[in-house]
Amino acid sequence: MSDFVTSEIKNTIAEITFGTAKSNALPGAILEKLAQTILEEGAKPEVKAILVKSEGEKAFCAGASFDELLAIEELEASTQFFGGFAKVLNAMRNCGKIVVVRVQGKTTGGGVGLACGADYCFATKDSALALTEINLGIGPFVIGPYVERKIGKSQFSAMAIDADFRSAVWAEQHNIYHSVSESIEEMDAQLEKFLNTLSSRSEEALALIKKVSWEGTDHFNELMPARIHMSASLILEDSAKKNIQAIKERLRAK
Repeated sequence: MSDFVTSEIKNTIAEITFGTAKSNALPGAILEKLAQTILEEGAKPEVKAILVKSEGEKAFCAGASFDELLAIEELEASTQFFGGFAKVLNAMRNCGKIVVVRVQGKTTGGGVGLACGADYCFATKDSALALTEINLGIGPFVIGPYVERKIGKSQFSAMAIDADFRSAVWAEQHNIYHSVSESIEEMDAQLEKFLNTLSSRSEEALALIKKVSWEGTDHFNELMPARIHMSASLILEDSAKKNIQAIKERLRAK
């Protein structure tokens, strides 16, 4: 499977799908395309809401692409890469349309950011999540404000420190997931019903709900340059490269 981002409008809902060969991990080019597509679909007057989903039935998103992280050697390239995550989340926040995210399996790192950037999030019981950046030698700095908005600073700090997986039930209890189903089939049935209802709602009311739900987040823009620099500089350390390579080898051995 090659890396891709596609979009299709169905009954006033823009369905955006991304996919990459390695557990839907996100390289820079896909981050740029995803951010651009969200803004483009959000600008269309016929679109009332946006659905963001990933390919396949296993992992929703494994966060940053390890291959790309290993290839980064200069701060400028590193800053551009981590800035890509900021662009996607900023697009979700500022596109003007309700963003629904579909999580069909485990998600880590930046994938948790996508779930937390959603206005409404569907998941399966197998959709455990974790902030695993500390395992690499960095931290969830760019996605942090979005995660904190959902679960609070204390829970965010705990997730960032222990890097343990939390269950889908935990994520629902802590406001990341809004609907948790027993299976992908059940989730998709619930999701289809929800989107059909959403498409019948007042466009103006949905836009205003979007606006008021993100009140108080304008400072995210001010935080991002420093947050991007934190990750961008740490990932250049030799220790981070060794951590990533070791994790890749463990995954290959499974």
